[in-house]
Amino acid sequence: MKFSKNFRKLKGDASVRIFYRKKNKKNSSIIVFAKKNKSSNLLNYDSINKILVRNKILAPMMLSKNYLKSFIEIEDFGNQTIFDLLKKKKTDKFKVYKQIIYLLNKLQSIRQKKVKNFNNKIYEIPKYTTRILENEAKLFSEWYIRNKLKKSEQKKFKKSYIEIIKKLIKKINQKNDTFVHRDFHISNLMMVKNKIGIIDSQDALIGNKAYDLASLIDDVRFETSEKLKNKIFNFYLKTQEILDKRSFKRDFSIISVLRNLKIIGIFTRLAVRDNKKKYLKLIPYAWALIKNRSENNPNFKDLNNLLKVLKN
Repeated sequence: MKFSKNFRKLKGDASVRIFYRKKNKKNSSIIVFAKKNKSSNLLNYDSINKILVRNKILAPMMLSKNYLKSFIEIEDFGNQTIFDLLKKKKTDKFKVYKQIIYLLNKLQSIRQKKVKNFNNKIYEIPKYTTRILENEAKLFSEWYIRNKLKKSEQKKFKKSYIEIIKKLIKKINQKNDTFVHRDFHISNLMMVKNKIGIIDSQDALIGNKAYDLASLIDDVRFETSEKLKNKIFNFYLKTQEILDKRSFKRDFSIISVLRNLKIIGIFTRLAVRDNKKKYLKLIPYAWALIKNRSENNPNFKDLNNLLKVLKN
């Protein structure tokens, strides 16, 4: 895609989208270009952002669109992510995470599930079904094990793996009744005039209350201490009036493990299929997060025994 000198291509993410900053003397905006998965990356993205804005959550509003040419123009939230802020040594990390938890509570209080998209059709946020969770977990067995096991061993591993995953999913207790951003981590949270804004929301679903908290605390892109992880988790619990803490903690652990298995699969796929190898360096920490949640936890006994055959 070609633009004038007023457009500057920005660093991309793990998706198929391409981003440009459109700048003139007074204003700047972001062009989101997506030829593949246009519906999700353009239509759904704007639809979810509309819901967020209507619920007084800071999200980029659409300024213009050209669906035929595969792009939308949205507000520019600048360059400073919460990730950048937390990397600074002087930052009070727990103080920042407390503000994020307040934002998460606001996000989880959203009850609106439908909105009219810019093509004048009703968009309804889908449910985070068991099938979606299973298919996400399968990304690990479809991509990561290819170079870890002989072909003759892969079929047996995949069969055992999906049986274990199904059993783990059955142990999840919380209802699928909560707005889930699905990538609620500090790289998708922006500092905008001393407020926290949310980007990358196109994959939102209605799912488990523990999911976004697991995305935030067990974020593969940003290593944090066990002490800080526990402080954030316990602070979240304090903000919840009605919550079965024991079953929530179990859900949190299972979802965190499933999510990081998915991430290992996605990062491997990005390297193998799309030649995006920079994400491979994050896989060791994803394994560390899985170990942290599954070690000495009886719910993961079968999974841990199965994963021993892989040299991670």
